[in-house]
Amino acid sequence: QVQLVESGGGLVQAGGSLRLSCVASGSISGIYAMDWYRQAPGKERELVARIASVASGSSTNYADSVKGRFTISRDNAKNTVYLQMNSLKPEDTAVYYCKANRFGAVYWGRGTQVTVSS
Repeated sequence: QVQLVESGGGLVQAGGSLRLSCVASGSISGIYAMDWYRQAPGKERELVARIASVASGSSTNYADSVKGRFTISRDNAKNTVYLQMNSLKPEDTAVYYCKANRFGAVYWGRGTQVTVSS
């Protein structure tokens, strides 16, 4: 089992920044990719960013809507994945979830609310 705990959400004005953190614990060996998803009210959950394992070169991918504004990174020593969010827009308002992929199973955190005011 893998446990994920997100933090760092909050209320910010448009144009501002936030950094989300996701701390993984439990059976974390073998996690090959970590994702950030978000879900806005009335909308489906969508993939925001992904970072592959160190063995895979820690390659990153982003949704088109956040490219150039968001950056995903990881600190393996702290078992933590970050999402740096800059130039935030009201449409970025959502609950942000961390997801781990390990041996065919997926694990989700409980999410952290991000609200961007105009």
